[in-house]
Amino acid sequence: MVIGGYYGFKNTGDEAILRAIAQELRARGHTPLALSARPRETRAFHSIPAAQRWNPFSVAWNLRRAGRFLLGGGGLLQDKTSSYSLDYYLGLLRLAKWLGKPAAGFNLSIGPLSPRGEAKVARAFANTPLIVRDQRSLFYAERLGLKAQLGADPALLLEAPKVAKEPGLVVMVPRYGVSPVPFRRLYARLIKQGFEPLFLGFQPGFDEEAMAAIGPVPYEITADPRRALHVLASAQFVVSARLHGMILAAVAGTPFAGIDYDPKVVAFCEETGAPLLSEDADGATLIQVATQGYEPDWKRVEALKARARGSFELLFPSPQPANGP
Repeated sequence: MVIGGYYGFKNTGDEAILRAIAQELRARGHTPLALSARPRETRAFHSIPAAQRWNPFSVAWNLRRAGRFLLGGGGLLQDKTSSYSLDYYLGLLRLAKWLGKPAAGFNLSIGPLSPRGEAKVARAFANTPLIVRDQRSLFYAERLGLKAQLGADPALLLEAPKVAKEPGLVVMVPRYGVSPVPFRRLYARLIKQGFEPLFLGFQPGFDEEAMAAIGPVPYEITADPRRALHVLASAQFVVSARLHGMILAAVAGTPFAGIDYDPKVVAFCEETGAPLLSEDADGATLIQVATQGYEPDWKRVEALKARARGSFELLFPSPQPANGP
């Protein structure tokens, strides 16, 4: 099973998605192969085959040998950052179908998209199975005239580490390009009240910029979802501008809140009932949310995990027991 996504770029969230997809496919007897920017690192880290995503000959050769192509998961169907990435991913989908391989969009979110991007996505998935990871994307797909099915982010299926909570630890997950103001305000308030705030970056080479914008603060940056899960499981509360800061906090069983900067963050807060904070939230609101026991609806989190498991059943149904005589 060839998997195409934002893999091999040292992004904790996307590596968590790949880890979970590989885990679930192997449990169903399939061999996943990831298209990666750093295939050697992907092979070593995930213990799965990987191929260079930029080499068209390698991509075509591996797709020709594949039983199926999965595009996803993650926020691949957007052209806010650039139209090139959307063209690349839809190009993989077209190539797989041209080679006669079953292909599907797998636990994707949709948007933001320009009108041209919307037209491209509508054409690409007109006759191709599409599983989206949130209700907002389902509505968006319907608006584009697409028949999509509802799944959830595969990273929800990772295993929670068993670690003790550290009293007073509040973990903040910023992101480059997102306003540092709420993080500065919350950090100052937490320090005054005797908490131990820690900033956690999810993409080495990028999130250093986010930490510098906040100021001289205690931080750690990792591309390893296992390390991120360990830190988040140790915390009393998590405030995140990254979607997978919230998703991995949910896996770890740690209460969390999101910073509103992108539809996928808004969608996850809506689906879990977690607090959603604006980029210009005042210090009093931030400290209240982070210190007074605000929690998501854990039953809804469990329902999302069930949806994530069900998304694999949509494409790879478990064998049914034979009927008796």
